[in-house]
Amino acid sequence: MNLKRTHIVLPTALLAEIDGIAGERGRSAFIATAVDEAVRRRRLLAAVQQAKGAWKSNAHPELRQGAAAFVKKLRNENEARNKKR
Repeated sequence: MNLKRTHIVLPTALLAEIDGIAGERGRSAFIATAVDEAVRRRRLLAAVQQAKGAWKSNAHPELRQGAAAFVKKLRNENEARNKKR
């Protein structure tokens, strides 16, 4: 992995909390992990927003009674098939 040194400014209290969790020698790794998680979360939220409206209920009549009912029906059908064997 390529690394690049950067300079960031953090509130003193936040830095103290980070050091309390990760230790002074673990600051960079902790911050990199936290930023990576935040970037992934933002990408996921952007993808969800972009896909908004893609699901059409009329294209999935099997879910009309709700996902739980559909899963229960599938499980019951599977149990019935297993009993026949």
